[in-house]
Amino acid sequence: MEINKALFDNLQNFFGFDNFKGDQEAIITNILQKKDTFVIMPTGGGKSICYQLPALMSEGTALVISPLIALMKNQVDQLRAFGGTDSIAHFLNSSLNKADTLKVKQDVSDGETKLLYVAPESLSKQENIDFLRGLTVSFVAIDEAHCISEWGHDFRPEYRKIRQIINNIGENIPIIALTATATPKVQQDIQKNLQMNNAVLFKSSFNRSNLYYEVRAKRNVLKEIVRYAKKHAGKSGIVYCLSRKKVDEVAEALRLNGIKALPYHAGLDSKIRAETQDSFLMENVDVIVATIAFGMGIDKPDVRYVIHHDIPKSMEGYYQETGRAGRDGGEGSCLAFYSEKDIDKLAKFMKDKPVSEREIGTQILKEVIDYSESAVCRRKQILHYFGENFNEMGCNSMCDNCRHPKKYFDATQPLLQALKFIQDCGEKFNDTYIINLMMGVDNTQISLHEHDKLPVFGSGAEQGELLWKSLMRQAVLNNYVQKDIDSYGLLKLTKLGTAFISNPTTIKFMMNNSMEALEDENEDSHQQGSSMDTELLKKLKDLREKISKKNKLPPYVIFQEQSVEEMCIHYPISVAELKQIQGVGSGKAMKFGPPFIELIKSHVKENDIDRPVDFVIKSAANKSAFKISIIQNIDRQLTLGDIAASKGLTYEEILKEVESIVGSGTKLNLNYYIDDIIDEDRQDEIFDYFRTSEVDSVDLALSELGKEDYTREEIQLMRIKFLSEFGN
Repeated sequence: MEINKALFDNLQNFFGFDNFKGDQEAIITNILQKKDTFVIMPTGGGKSICYQLPALMSEGTALVISPLIALMKNQVDQLRAFGGTDSIAHFLNSSLNKADTLKVKQDVSDGETKLLYVAPESLSKQENIDFLRGLTVSFVAIDEAHCISEWGHDFRPEYRKIRQIINNIGENIPIIALTATATPKVQQDIQKNLQMNNAVLFKSSFNRSNLYYEVRAKRNVLKEIVRYAKKHAGKSGIVYCLSRKKVDEVAEALRLNGIKALPYHAGLDSKIRAETQDSFLMENVDVIVATIAFGMGIDKPDVRYVIHHDIPKSMEGYYQETGRAGRDGGEGSCLAFYSEKDIDKLAKFMKDKPVSEREIGTQILKEVIDYSESAVCRRKQILHYFGENFNEMGCNSMCDNCRHPKKYFDATQPLLQALKFIQDCGEKFNDTYIINLMMGVDNTQISLHEHDKLPVFGSGAEQGELLWKSLMRQAVLNNYVQKDIDSYGLLKLTKLGTAFISNPTTIKFMMNNSMEALEDENEDSHQQGSSMDTELLKKLKDLREKISKKNKLPPYVIFQEQSVEEMCIHYPISVAELKQIQGVGSGKAMKFGPPFIELIKSHVKENDIDRPVDFVIKSAANKSAFKISIIQNIDRQLTLGDIAASKGLTYEEILKEVESIVGSGTKLNLNYYIDDIIDEDRQDEIFDYFRTSEVDSVDLALSELGKEDYTREEIQLMRIKFLSEFGN
């Protein structure tokens, strides 16, 4: 009873709360009784109080091991603000200078410090181990404990040394390990590594009922993010990107459009990062754009939305990052943009890693792909990943999949086929193998096992790959089979699966989202209430033809078809607005834009047209630093192959970049390169073709000029030269 009374007194006196949330009281009591404790609690569940309060009530200093310097500073500031002295909590990490470090150690030695936050790298230094050995350590709290497991999303080798270091510091020191994301496999890994198999486990539900989850196909992503932030003006948000370059680009675009936004990544000076974090907490800034890899150690309860510009590398990462929204229980929206190109990039990052690491990474990434493409309730999928069963009826339409009508198919026979194959073939294959088998994909693996001779080989080809992907995903989600994580995702029958084989019942599954259909849907949503003005389209095309005849150029050199059509939706009435139209850069806007702008202005005035407000999404100058360096390299007359190599691009990618630069209105002189690889006569013939052609399609030019006579590269290069010389 005394512990309970002291607990509530301290909770009220120090933190100002009247009641504990969930398992907090039981967890704290367990630590005060010097028992090892393992806490799996979602972001926003109140993990920090679970070690902060017992530290304040225990003799000595509690060590808190955390990988995030930003989070350490944030928590130390909060503890001091709650009414403690400046010495009640300290952190020890690489951001401190020598004088600061000495001050921290002095306060700890004097017994004034109840919580000492330590980075795992600092903990492993011998001088710090020697220092800690002389102290009374009340207990060790290991935050972000998933970093211990190579199956976790933020695996850090230093974390695997923690147990050994604790043994060096002292005997029988209690441990509390805490994480917001642990699959059953990661949980087992943590307990084994920390030698705490007898720890009392407290596992809260992973369901964050106030969060809304949505995945969109990636298209015009920058415009969509700016639109979203403008729609939620004044609310706090975080945008995650995979690269620092993209972080800077998105933050700049938001700022240009009147949104208070700042970038946050490891390439910035630590002082700037600290100032950025404080600005966000003090609400001087609404949006932080950050790299996923660096992480955001920000304990801000009222983040209203989290956007993933790029799909994350793992479901753990996705869950933890989206978990930063709505920690106060209020509104929280989680929007992720998905494209197969992003997945290809992530897969490329893994190709040079050791085989076992690559296998693990591939399996973890596949879960993200399945989540993004599936039409099943997003919440059900997330919770299943963390070993929790959930009935999608409880989602209350708090995800895009539950809000939209589903397309179902009869899964009875195909499920029976798949389960029988798993049973007959000894549970030795994963879902990709089974999908390929049913589709009749004749690959090496299938041939090696001679499964191309089985009656099921190719039996599902007519039903299509989308159906089989949908089926295998839902067979796992509905517990007919389970993935053996240790064996890289091989499928094992469950009791339910075995029972279904013996007694099949009619069952319907949902068809996966087709990403192409999603892209079309996205495109439709962009144009909602913005149907094309056909009267203006005719006027603009007439003007374009008049200008093209005057200049003796094909119409597409003036403005391409899609650019003219977009003008009839957004009604640009200034050069700045015209530059936002797809395929129109500064050069084209200045050279050909004025008469088009005047025509649109008078059309808008005559017809009293209410222009779409959200169109005016300004972007940074089209010539980014990346494009400028390509232009400079061309000015220095480097070959395109050399430029591609220096930028880490393929030859096809550098051609696309050059096409984009020229298409935006910048004049480039590639004669030094073209003259070297294409004869003058051949150049003239391709040039003559583009002079008379109504469209600038490379495929059509190749077909008209003859594939046996010309290469795609020659056509592309000459098209670039033609557009540069006559259009810019």
